[in-house]
Amino acid sequence: MSSSSGLTFKLHPLVIVNISDHYTRIKAQSGSASPPPRVYGCVLGVQTGRNVEIFNSFELHYDATQNVLDRAFLESKQEQYKKVFPKYDVLGWYSTGSDIQDSDMLIHKALTDINESPVYLLLNPAINHAQKDLPIAIFESELHVIEGVPSLIFVNASYTIETVEAERISVDHVAHIKPSDGSSAATQLAAHLTGMHSAIKMLNSRIRVLHHHLVSIQKGEAPYDHSLLRQVSSLIRRLPAIDSSRFQDDFLMEYNDTLLMTYLATITKCSSTMNELVDKFNTAYDKQNRRGGRSTFI
Repeated sequence: MSSSSGLTFKLHPLVIVNISDHYTRIKAQSGSASPPPRVYGCVLGVQTGRNVEIFNSFELHYDATQNVLDRAFLESKQEQYKKVFPKYDVLGWYSTGSDIQDSDMLIHKALTDINESPVYLLLNPAINHAQKDLPIAIFESELHVIEGVPSLIFVNASYTIETVEAERISVDHVAHIKPSDGSSAATQLAAHLTGMHSAIKMLNSRIRVLHHHLVSIQKGEAPYDHSLLRQVSSLIRRLPAIDSSRFQDDFLMEYNDTLLMTYLATITKCSSTMNELVDKFNTAYDKQNRRGGRSTFI
């Protein structure tokens, strides 16, 4: 059944990447569990009149065995995102699966206090090479009278894939970055981590040697070396400065920036592939529209 609300939905690639990443991580952590676990989360965006644009998403903690939603975690994440993206509101939620489940309406109703008419985005992680459309469906809830009883049901809503110019530029830029020596990114990462491991191992061994020597001096087994002790004392005096709150703030800021850039690189690479796929769909549907007069879906 199709939606009759007249809303126009625009979905950004970042949401698709987030859901795919969420499902992949949970599936990898669960091992060979069958059937694969479902994942849940909220979608964020902006609604202007009849236009609904979904920009981002975050994960939810939901106990499927007891049908219990972690409200404290939801409110905490909502508050955090509101500080960074004050214009974004919780528009609804997402999950994975091949079809709507009976328990989905319970989650949907639980979010009506945040959004009186939430949207439901369902991603099907099963691979179907014969399928031409994206394995994503957006549903709205409508009140229908079924056998004389008013019931809230899900109705399918059409959507389009939307990308702003900044997203396209960043996606194309990262997608064309390749290792200069021809090696893969995984090989370069392995070499980098191996070098870091060797450096940390060498540092640890030198600290052990220094500690052993100081213990020997304290026991009288080794002579006093005032020059060495002055250097050790100078090194120890620097530790409180490293442990200061200012250092911790600067360190965490730089660390978070590094993680953000790494995450952005992964997202943009995936988004580039997604954009190419969407462009192919649009081209195919445009040709079909010119021939048969049917409207495009994407």
